[in-house]
Amino acid sequence: MELADYYRLLGLRTGASYEDIKASYRRLARRYHPDANPTNQQQAQDRFIQLTEAYKALSSLQSPVAPDATPPASVRRSPEAKPPETQASQTQASQTRPTAKPPIKVTVTKTSSQRQSASQSPQVQFQNLSLADQKLKSQSYQQLQQLLKQQRFPRAVALTEGLAQRLPHDAEVRQWQAITYQRFGRYLIGNRQSEKARVYLKKALRIDPHNKSLWYEVERDFRRIEQIEIY
Repeated sequence: MELADYYRLLGLRTGASYEDIKASYRRLARRYHPDANPTNQQQAQDRFIQLTEAYKALSSLQSPVAPDATPPASVRRSPEAKPPETQASQTQASQTRPTAKPPIKVTVTKTSSQRQSASQSPQVQFQNLSLADQKLKSQSYQQLQQLLKQQRFPRAVALTEGLAQRLPHDAEVRQWQAITYQRFGRYLIGNRQSEKARVYLKKALRIDPHNKSLWYEVERDFRRIEQIEIY
């Protein structure tokens, strides 16, 4: 499963706190524990296993404990309880937890030739790029804007993927690629292609996983998918 699937399985918003993750898991685990569902034990057990997997995956990212954290004591059969979290451990976790990248705004002193190549695309950064790559990136940016405006998403995807292969260490290019995947996913939702939309939305999060704005948009898209499938 992807991270977005784990959040949805626990009924949480993307990026929920560890306390919310733990509380939701406890509530759902009590509901789907096999012992609490004697008439439908196999189905309850499968759901309980999925919930436990989701809890472990998310708590390894959010919790101040080790990645192989065990479920909370209230839903475990073992009498051993997990020690309470201290304020210091919570503070340390919040300091080491990855934060969202702010919009890239880089001021670079350029030569006259560099300023000329960038004059058509002031939004694009050209740090540590050769003149040939600067020209390629500038032209690709302009072309990408047109393709997205015209909703020619397969071409836009191919463009950003090719550019990412040419400039694999360029964070701005990865951001363009993630945005293109998300826009394509939203377009597919509008055309009732939910499964394909999920693929591209998950790709967007893998490409730019620490972008909170992107997570928010993707979460909205997944909710639209759920509404479509309900009706």
